[in-house]
Amino acid sequence: MPNFIVPATTPDRDGCVLSITPQTAGWEYVGFQVFRLSEGQTLIRATGDQEAALVLLSGRADVKAGGESWDNIGKRMSVFEKTPPYTVYVPSQQQYEVKALTEMELAVCLAPGKGNHRARLIEPQDVGVENRGSGSMSRLVHNILPEQKPADSLLVVEVFTDGGNWSSYPPHKHDRDELPEESLLEETYYFRIDPEQGFAVQRVYTDDRSLDETMAVKDGEAVMVPEGYHPVSAPPGYDVYYLNVMAGPKRIWKFRNDPDHGWLMG
Repeated sequence: MPNFIVPATTPDRDGCVLSITPQTAGWEYVGFQVFRLSEGQTLIRATGDQEAALVLLSGRADVKAGGESWDNIGKRMSVFEKTPPYTVYVPSQQQYEVKALTEMELAVCLAPGKGNHRARLIEPQDVGVENRGSGSMSRLVHNILPEQKPADSLLVVEVFTDGGNWSSYPPHKHDRDELPEESLLEETYYFRIDPEQGFAVQRVYTDDRSLDETMAVKDGEAVMVPEGYHPVSAPPGYDVYYLNVMAGPKRIWKFRNDPDHGWLMG
């Protein structure tokens, strides 16, 4: 069953307001955290056996990782500026340090790592920008860490859906390890809503309907998608942002559209 994760009203001492681990999610691969750091606050963490993508959702920071450092990175002050973010990739068995230069929101995307890649900065110009879909199915996609870019497990993408539009649509799924037709990928959705008093609607369902849940998701909440189709709707008047983290046994995104709605691709 998909689960809501509601952010804490007050950050903990490290600034964490939301945390998903494989243990709390009841799955194997994806971890996800959100930190809200005040100006001058420093976050220091070790990746252990996981690799990390540090996505600067908003605000500016100095970041150190893997013997490298990047000063004064970050540009957008809100995700709804719709410019691609700065992201730092950190391999497993490394320490990273993030010093906030302004108030900032930081997403830490986690998945199993093998230490095969160096720490690196992913700048906005390195992010693939795509307008996907048409009409009321159109949305803006930022491919932050797609399968064509180096990583061991992580796939990271952010999506902007205008009010009145649908996203992750037509409904698709990726819950079977049956390549080349479909890959098994766990997935988290982290939502921001503009204006913030709004909501998004997400349905998660399987072919046999043993899982069939429809959720009203508020600003700052996350949804875990262990299996099934998972479309999103942005109600009129409210623009919806979500950050997706995916990982599974093979680092490839192959999905299957719901055959009932595949005709929409035509």
